Formats: sequence, structure tokens, C-alpha cells
Amino acid sequence: MSDSTPFAFTPEGGRLECSAFTKPFKTLAVVLVSSALVWGWRMWMDGQLEASWRSSGWLLAALLMMAYTEWHILKGKTSLDSSSLKQSWMWDKQVNLQDLAYAKLFRVRGLDWLIAPRLYVKTYGGKMAAFYAAGPLMLAEFKRLEIELQQKTAP
Repeated sequence: MSDSTPFAFTPEGGRLECSAFTKPFKTLAVVLVSSALVWGWRMWMDGQLEASWRSSGWLLAALLMMAYTEWHILKGKTSLDSSSLKQSWMWDKQVNLQDLAYAKLFRVRGLDWLIAPRLYVKTYGGKMAAFYAAGPLMLAEFKRLEIELQQKTAP
């Protein structure tokens, strides 16, 4: 039954933190970026790129963007405590738990080892965010948070 008190949630065991992405996904990111770097280097060395900034600059920009994304995949962390949900990423994300209006855990069953499940949330102010998590304890708390929020907001 819905009530006007703010949503309160405390993770079992206190504050949790885990990697946002799985090790196989991180490995895949490293392999893809490394392969792209080798491919770009070989094109340069084989003379397939013009020696001008205009033509090679686009390739360099793409490779730098890929490497920047890869860095954040490797370092991304998700944390949950009794006041907020946070994720470090290219731009850090944070939502206060008491502001949550909706939460839904999405996962590809059988592929959690590769594709990190994510918790989609929406606040009463309309802010939406997705938080990735690779840790089983965090995923259990995401599911519990989803259920408790549904119970609180049910008509």
C-alpha cells in the first residue's frame, strides 16, 4: 500500500561496492580496443593512411574514444548504502534512495557472466539512470530493493 513516507532501504551487511562490469566483459573490451589499435598501427605502417592530420586524425580520435571508454569499463564501480546508489563511470551517477519512484532489475539469464545486469531507476523528479553490477551480493540487494520499492509504491 502506498504511503507518503520516504522510501527507506538498508542493504544487508551495510554498504556494498562491486565492479560495474564482469571480468569476461572487461577482457572483451581490452581485446577489442587492442585489436583496433593494432589495426590502426598496421594501416599507418602499410601506408594506407595519408600522412595528414585530417585523414589519420579521425582514426586517432576514434581510437582515443574507445580507449577512454575501455578505461571506465575497467575501473567502474557500483556502490549502494542506506542513502544512495552510485556508479563511477565517464560521468558519475548517483540517486538518493528516498527519491526513488521506480526500480527494475534487468538481466539476460544465463549470460550474467558476460552481460552485467543493470538496475533501471526513476526518481519522482523524472531522473532516470541505469546502474550496472557484476557482484552477486549487489544483484541480490538490487532485487530486494526493487521488490521493497514496488511494495511501497503499490496502489
